[in-house]
Amino acid sequence: MRSSVFATLLSAASTTYAELDWVAAFEKSDAALAKLSQDDKINIVTGVGWDKGPCVGNTAAASSVDYPQLCLQDGPLGVRFGTNANAFVPGIHAASTWDRAQLRERGQFMGEEFKGCGIHVLLGPVSGPLGKIPHGGRNWEGFGADPYLQGIAMAETIEGIQSVGVQANAKHYILNEQELNRETIDSVVDDRTMHEIYLWPFADSVHANVASVMCSYNKINGTWTCENDKVMNGLLKEELGFQGYVMTDWNAQHSTTPAANAGLDMTMPGSDFNGDSVYWGSKLSQAVSSGEVEQSRLDDMARRILAAWYLLGQDTTYPSINIDANVLGDHKTNVRAMARDGIVLLKNDDNILPLKAPAKLGLVGSAAVVNPQGMNACTDQGCNTGALGMGWGSGATTYPYFSAPADAIKARAETDSTEIGLSASDSTGSVGSAVSGADAAIVFVTSDSGEGYITVENNLGDRNDLDPWHNGNELVQAVASASDNVIVVVNAVGPVILEKILAEPNVKAIVWAGLPSQENGNALVDILYGETSPSGKLPYTIAKAEEDYGVKINTGSDNFKEGLLVDYRYFDSNDIEPRYEFGFGLSYTNFTYSNIFVDNQPTSGPATGDVIAGGRADLWEPVATVTVTVTNSGEVPGAEVAQLYVGYPEEAAAPPKQLRGFDKLPLDPGASANVSFVLLRRDLSFWDTTLQNWVVPAGTFDISVGASSRDIRQTGTIVVV
Repeated sequence: MRSSVFATLLSAASTTYAELDWVAAFEKSDAALAKLSQDDKINIVTGVGWDKGPCVGNTAAASSVDYPQLCLQDGPLGVRFGTNANAFVPGIHAASTWDRAQLRERGQFMGEEFKGCGIHVLLGPVSGPLGKIPHGGRNWEGFGADPYLQGIAMAETIEGIQSVGVQANAKHYILNEQELNRETIDSVVDDRTMHEIYLWPFADSVHANVASVMCSYNKINGTWTCENDKVMNGLLKEELGFQGYVMTDWNAQHSTTPAANAGLDMTMPGSDFNGDSVYWGSKLSQAVSSGEVEQSRLDDMARRILAAWYLLGQDTTYPSINIDANVLGDHKTNVRAMARDGIVLLKNDDNILPLKAPAKLGLVGSAAVVNPQGMNACTDQGCNTGALGMGWGSGATTYPYFSAPADAIKARAETDSTEIGLSASDSTGSVGSAVSGADAAIVFVTSDSGEGYITVENNLGDRNDLDPWHNGNELVQAVASASDNVIVVVNAVGPVILEKILAEPNVKAIVWAGLPSQENGNALVDILYGETSPSGKLPYTIAKAEEDYGVKINTGSDNFKEGLLVDYRYFDSNDIEPRYEFGFGLSYTNFTYSNIFVDNQPTSGPATGDVIAGGRADLWEPVATVTVTVTNSGEVPGAEVAQLYVGYPEEAAAPPKQLRGFDKLPLDPGASANVSFVLLRRDLSFWDTTLQNWVVPAGTFDISVGASSRDIRQTGTIVVV
């Protein structure tokens, strides 16, 4: 019975809609608006209140236009509270694949599962926080510390989600970069930094026709984000041409009239978490009646929400709400592929990997096994017990199953008759028997973080430091004293300082296994045994010391003093040597680059096009193409992520180089492929604060193509007059 019900749901969820354009959607929306009562309009824009519906966010139905009870549900990696849904890899791990096709498929599969559960709005993907502070609690929900990488990942994910008729929600808009005091902090940012770093991925999201945007808890330059006219009306709706609707983060509203007049369109969940602090509903109705809020503003709110519903074809047959629907399907194939391809090989001395039928392996660390209390024992994954697959908070979800490293390694070891010694403890005194006589010892260390409403091991969402948890450094040292061949596997939400681990000469390999979700162990085995050559690349910089990042969690306001110099931009500008740079990742094979060719015809000056979805139209037009040949010069198949960085003319006063293109190329031994990087006008523009426009400066642009931000293999130039 379950399989037949699921087949029906999945069939409905897998229907690809011929996506309506916004003009057609608004025509339907306008026709519907004329049939709505004032109460209907108020109900469409006002959540029913916390915990008063089947979903984390709900609005009332409007029967006069067959508009349903709208269901909004977390989250960015799967159906929160779902009992028969997949836990996809978190955004940060998805980003480390640098694989556009996998990113889009992940979005599509998530969309299919949400639709199968009758959910109208998937609360994701995430490009805020961007991750400027490596300690930030929710960095793992997004796609890394670079706006270009974030933007591509956002667009691919949104287009995947919306291809099956589910509304995506780009969040958290904007400048919410830490958990500490997130509901009171004032993010004070300059105009250029806002545009070139933090607004950039939201422009990609709008260009991808995202249905909705979620405004964040914090203040921006002294005004709450969710009642900030400059941020919602000026930047998002006017400058970026966003035609969808803006909703609050949960309980991020602080007023009735100021929020409405500043561009807020929907309040969620409609109250605070105690059922109080209701700012819209009857209060919004009164504000319209008194003239404090124009009737046209209320109509615009409802019109935008209805248009998004029509845009995604949700006015046609749509499944009823059932969060417990079985929507697993075969989507775990994407989880496995991304979990595997997001693993980054950082160190591989003496080619200790891949493993070659060892007689004995020693496995050490509590993160080798599933949480002894159960894989979903901790609410919203709010603990770091056992193997780590995701961070904690509302962006987490439940595991339908969990492949732990020790279980997967044991299963694979049987084919080689390999003996397995296991110490599923972080005690340095427990390693001896597991490691004794082993050809290699594998040590598992972790670092976790999450949303600030849960505290884990004295970490209030944000990480207290960037050291491995549970005395990970000391655990590795103990194992390195007992074994000559140590492999360290790191499951982490973000950068970890590895200097003490690297100081041990017996540490031969470091496998950055990231956050691989439910396929943790299976994906790791694929890499450890060479079933697949590692192809992941870091979506952030791993420093030699915490202070090298130049930022920290703020106890007061955040003045964004680093400006444009986030992550590798800061390291490059200040000539700081990282331990492992942004974009770094080793393989079991080798790749060579050759034959760079630059074909270009950009002209200097400001953008002049009409505003379309994402900004001025000419910003999205190709102005140059850079072609490079990549060859697999090794002996095994592999995939290389070729990366293009642009250095601007001096006039632009920009960071030394910035990511402006990437492509992932699977290649057999001896095979070559040409990769073409298409540069858009926006890719060569900077934000001119005087002109209040994007400008391509005259002068020479340096083009660098390579295997990471510091491993540059081919260079060229673009001269703009």
